[in-house]
Amino acid sequence: MWSGAEAAHGGFSGIEVGPEGRSFTAISDRGRIVTGTLLRDAGGTLTGVRSGPLRPLRGAPDATPDAEGLAIASDGTLFVSAEGRHRILHYDGAGGPARPTRPAPAFAGLERNRGFEALAIDADGTLWTLPEHGGDTIPLYRRDADGWQQVGTIPSANGFVPVGADFGPDGALYLLERKFFGPLGFASQVRRVTLDGPPRVRTLLTTGPGTHDNLEGLAVWRDPSGALRLTMVSDDNFLFLQTTEIVEYRLRD
Repeated sequence: MWSGAEAAHGGFSGIEVGPEGRSFTAISDRGRIVTGTLLRDAGGTLTGVRSGPLRPLRGAPDATPDAEGLAIASDGTLFVSAEGRHRILHYDGAGGPARPTRPAPAFAGLERNRGFEALAIDADGTLWTLPEHGGDTIPLYRRDADGWQQVGTIPSANGFVPVGADFGPDGALYLLERKFFGPLGFASQVRRVTLDGPPRVRTLLTTGPGTHDNLEGLAVWRDPSGALRLTMVSDDNFLFLQTTEIVEYRLRD
């Protein structure tokens, strides 16, 4: 569990982890950003979290965004997906003002609470996003020189909806999805999507209801042994019945 003394601590929906698996950046539903360190034992197992103060993200132009997805470019530029008024925000620095990226016409038709929780940036610096979509297929968007374009679809699986995404060091898109089971809690799923051609999808992880809390943010990185790790953060919705936690899985070869 990751606890903090500040009243605004919680609601974390996006996370990025440094290549060494120790530094991290997270954003929250209340438009806050925080950096910190993931504490590990000698074997690399996650043992705790040390985080700095929460800082406000400035909206576009002056509203605090309902920040959901986070992607950080190699030069430190931050991109944040926001719900409510669906948009993708561009920050030259965490303390600076936001600039919206040009939306696709399809963005306007999204439900208020079914926006872009999943946001990822590939090795070439190209942004990708998916809505929290519950249909048979999930539209996949990519930003190019002409703005956001739908470039394909991903089949839905067992009622799970996308809430987080990241490109792994292997170049594949990893998709974190969740499903709500009422009093039993949340189940989570991670799928690997290969994009060198028509999307090919493989399920890597499925947890039962209540195994973890409401996992919404995903970071994929390679540890010193060469194995890929999935680091995820939960959104406690600022409810006392839920918890904020960072959990991690090591993928087998």
